[in-house]
Amino acid sequence: MARVLFINAGSEGHINPTIGVVQELISRGEEVVYFTIEAFRERMEETGAIVRTLDDQQFIKAFISGGRDYLLERVNGLLLSADIVIPSVLEQIKGEHFDYIIHDSMFGCGRLLAQILNLPAITSCTSFAQTKESFDQIMERFYTEAPAEIVKAVDDRFQSLTVKIKEQYGVQIHSPYEVFCNPAPLTIVYTTREFQPYGEAFDPSYKFVGPSISSRLTPDHFELSAIKGKDLIYISMGTVFNQASDFYKLCFEAFGNTDHTIVMSIGNKVQIYDLGEFPHNFIVKNYVPQTDILQSTKIFITHGGMNSAHEGLYYGVPLIVIPQSADQPVIAEQVVNIGAGIRLQMQGLTATELREAVERVLTLPSFQNAVAMTKDSFRTSGGAHQAVDEIFEWKRQYHG
Repeated sequence: MARVLFINAGSEGHINPTIGVVQELISRGEEVVYFTIEAFRERMEETGAIVRTLDDQQFIKAFISGGRDYLLERVNGLLLSADIVIPSVLEQIKGEHFDYIIHDSMFGCGRLLAQILNLPAITSCTSFAQTKESFDQIMERFYTEAPAEIVKAVDDRFQSLTVKIKEQYGVQIHSPYEVFCNPAPLTIVYTTREFQPYGEAFDPSYKFVGPSISSRLTPDHFELSAIKGKDLIYISMGTVFNQASDFYKLCFEAFGNTDHTIVMSIGNKVQIYDLGEFPHNFIVKNYVPQTDILQSTKIFITHGGMNSAHEGLYYGVPLIVIPQSADQPVIAEQVVNIGAGIRLQMQGLTATELREAVERVLTLPSFQNAVAMTKDSFRTSGGAHQAVDEIFEWKRQYHG
């Protein structure tokens, strides 16, 4: 039995794909110590992991203080979070032995902790993977297109932060890519090479294991029998960028009193009573059991987060993607590229446009055919079981 140190960020999209992996690791005899934020303690403890927590408010404050306008500012934010994360982790594991570390690809201190602790490292990549070449192209645009005084100020800060971290922790940072993408000898990517943009560009150290889907507990009770056999449309804007009262009311206009049954999950930033009276064919909840709902759904209107896109396609549901931020535009583009759905823009969206997009996807067989192919590829790629197979193979080679 090996002891595994798992370092992760505190958001649904980064936590949920790892649940099945942690369960599988533990079922095969590994002991997992899992760092996350307090909000996910119970969810991860249910896997059998030993859970330790980080202060998410301090982390977010440090990260945001780096700036939000440019990629290198976000890199600086991750470096600024080192003073929050690294001392906390080191204090909480003092005197403990670990055999290897798994760290999230976008949690800037993962690679640093692997070096400080001198542990063999694995990257857990819950978004699309990124090569150094594609990352450097984005950085090059910053250096050539941003105002010179901003470039100098942001770059100077990056250089001073790397010097400080080397002095404090004795680790060298060679590039912003190391901070933002946390490369390791093995990278587990929770999608297929076919769905990954430029999937052929990644070397064999990247293992595309497909979606790792696990059901999630929700605080709201939902009567699944109420939707069985219905012509169901499911609408959710995810857990982060879901303050979308106007959009939810637009959905009432688009689909109210139609033959469709609509399940709409609005999160906790909007109160149901704020939406006023809604049509009789709508079921509106703050949270719903998404993976259960999708198994009865004809079409999924989504923000296009990686979890949601994967889960929809895994259950064979075509997507209408309305991206909000982060990597969602890229995910929306991939959904369109494979023919599994339509992308719409939130700005200027009308009820008629939304309704016509849904009818188009429901009536054209090409969408269902593309989704069926993707569903098959997702389900045969292995998910959490394949991820742990890859981890164990890596362990054999590493210790061999």
